[in-house]
Amino acid sequence: MVDEDVVAALAGSFLGRLPPDVVGQLLAAGHRTDYPAGSTIYREGSAPKALLVVNGLLRVYMTSPEGRQVTVRYARNCDVLGIAVLVGGPADVGAQTLADCTLFRIDGATLTAVGRNDSRVAWALAEELGRRLYENLQQTAINAFGTVRQRVAGHLLDLASAQQRPRGDLVARVTQQDLADAVGSAREVVARVLRDFRLAGLVATAPDRIQILDADGLYDQSWNPAAG
Repeated sequence: MVDEDVVAALAGSFLGRLPPDVVGQLLAAGHRTDYPAGSTIYREGSAPKALLVVNGLLRVYMTSPEGRQVTVRYARNCDVLGIAVLVGGPADVGAQTLADCTLFRIDGATLTAVGRNDSRVAWALAEELGRRLYENLQQTAINAFGTVRQRVAGHLLDLASAQQRPRGDLVARVTQQDLADAVGSAREVVARVLRDFRLAGLVATAPDRIQILDADGLYDQSWNPAAG
């Protein structure tokens, strides 16, 4: 018997638009796993893996030869990870939970086999890949042209997640001046943004450190500064 929250998450994802018999196969072949915050789900070059986010927030990241990390995607409830790698093979990305997460492993062999033989499934996969492409383009535009509020929210998430320990809090060890330099703004402007985040219950600030209290809410700010 598949848990109701898994069924609901799958129905809310693009997989919910697949034919009912295919949805049934995926539910029967997959399995759920709970992960605490700060867990590494997979590392760069790992075998292809498709995952449905039942609840929680995680990030997908790349690592430079020098060890620096950059987040290339955030995933939350009803998002599906790993569709591209089912088609293109292993990618040089890792995945890490930013909050406690429940994930449902999608059987990749089942999904790809059905996709090769059912044009409805193949089209749904193509639509999802197209959606992901447009989201990446939007994120690139935000990184380049976004408001200070958006850039501060995104940079805080990046810094804190790169420093997070298993089961640990999300804490960015950074000064307001360093944060201002990183997002290309003045310290006074960044201080006002942080004050707003603090009043909204998103962060707690202290000298040389900023703790993220609501990662999901801060992620909303990185996309939609009017959120909250």
